[in-house]
Amino acid sequence: MKKILLFVLLLVCGNAFSQNYKITYLKSSNGSLIENQDPILAFTSSEVTQIGSQSIFNGKADFPNEIIFVDRKTNSFSQVADLDAIKTINSKDSVSLGKQTFEYLNDTKKILGYNCKKAKTIVNSNNIELWYTNELKVKGAPTILGQNLGLVLEMVRNGNFVIKATKIERIKMFPTDPDLSKSIDMLTYKDLLWKSRFNTINVFKDQIINFSSEAKSNDSILRFANGTIAVRKIRIPEIKVGSQIFVDVTEQSNGDAYDRTGSFFIIPNNKTLSFLDGLQNGAKTLPIYNNGNGKEYQGVVATENYNPVVELMRFFTPFGVKQYNNLQLKDKTWAENVLYRQDVSDLRSLLSNQEVWIGINIGNYDKGGHKVSANITIHDEEESKVTPTQIVPLFCTNNIMEMAGQEYGTMFSSDKGLEVTFKLDKPLKNCKLRYITTGHGGWENGDEFVPKKNTIFLDGKETFGFTPWRQDCGSYRLSNPASGNFPNGLSSSDYSRANWCPGSVTNPVFIDLGDLEAGNHNIQIKIPQGLPEGSSFSSWNVSGVLIGE
Repeated sequence: MKKILLFVLLLVCGNAFSQNYKITYLKSSNGSLIENQDPILAFTSSEVTQIGSQSIFNGKADFPNEIIFVDRKTNSFSQVADLDAIKTINSKDSVSLGKQTFEYLNDTKKILGYNCKKAKTIVNSNNIELWYTNELKVKGAPTILGQNLGLVLEMVRNGNFVIKATKIERIKMFPTDPDLSKSIDMLTYKDLLWKSRFNTINVFKDQIINFSSEAKSNDSILRFANGTIAVRKIRIPEIKVGSQIFVDVTEQSNGDAYDRTGSFFIIPNNKTLSFLDGLQNGAKTLPIYNNGNGKEYQGVVATENYNPVVELMRFFTPFGVKQYNNLQLKDKTWAENVLYRQDVSDLRSLLSNQEVWIGINIGNYDKGGHKVSANITIHDEEESKVTPTQIVPLFCTNNIMEMAGQEYGTMFSSDKGLEVTFKLDKPLKNCKLRYITTGHGGWENGDEFVPKKNTIFLDGKETFGFTPWRQDCGSYRLSNPASGNFPNGLSSSDYSRANWCPGSVTNPVFIDLGDLEAGNHNIQIKIPQGLPEGSSFSSWNVSGVLIGE
């Protein structure tokens, strides 16, 4: 009987000294509470702390979501993430809590009636101040930082971002008891969690882009122009207005040592004729543009029955990255590949909820060519004030089918230059021309190395003019192992060029065109193209789409 009474006394006393608490935290920025926020909740006792958002503990959070569990017996913590309705992952860290260091200050203040002390630390160049109390005999914090100080009731980052406790409640039990038996390493955990936050559409994986009569199509990827073009059909899900859309291409040489023009593009198929017809049936089947200089330019401008390709990204290969890394130089560690990444959110309406043909091209005459991978990633935004837009493809003189006979963009040798007439069925507001331009002609007097003004005319009036030029090409030296070295101490890849560098992306220029009425309009591009010298000639790859509300 005495043993039973003693057990009951120990149980009662244990409950009296081991309380469970729920702390609610809210975030403020520059002195104002953040609107519509999801409060942070911390459940803590002398043995365990759980941290997550209110929506997670209520079972209403979007995926992915994450809870942190602190085990005070082992001074470790586990992170548990629900990636979707089925897949949950977790990882344990037994080291980080013990490595946290703080400067303890003499400042004190009361928060929610509890006496608090102050500590501070620096994390990734951010000054963090923590106010904590020891009066509740438990430890905890709204983040993993400061878990062993006491009960942290306020965190201040750089003096302007605050996480502060607004309520402390006693509770009988914790809301969840996770299964931590199948743990993965922290690096893998972070990678899986990060990738689950956005939608990745894999378009090409280790695709060879080369020049070879042996290049063959398969069930999913069509290859054209002796293997220098790869095309496949991709289903794109609905993309919310305001979402961020990125494209990325990873490239390395598979034999070709030279800097080449690359394009990652969409083939519009909303008219009776498309660029795909030209790929399948020959460049001569595409609409011909004439400007009076005696040459025919296939598929470069929009017509009533045809839309040219829309470039998602114009990129340029470096001189032989990876394949020629054996060409060693002192203090030069060559890159293993080149990653090109660009925001293409402005082209959402061409992608959202569409089944589209997407292609990639690198103009080259090498049997080994280049190896590329390409993806589209879609990143939802929590709140957006972006207005939906419409896209009107207009022109593309980048001769993507060069290795299948498509003419170079030499039409600027004539004063007429490039001209396209288009019809709007209804007015468009706040119109912009998304314009990509690069000059080519790789000898001393070629337009690749000579600045030339681009002038844009709308309905006969000059609208915009600028000289596209890149002076940062030396920044990409470590991607160019096979670049030629000259007696003056420069490499070929160092030289400034007409809006491109070996190993870089050429960004679009957005030209304001104002509000356009319904009906016919005309856009004209003029560039003072240089004259040929012997067999050498200059050309310009320009592409443009109209974007309007």
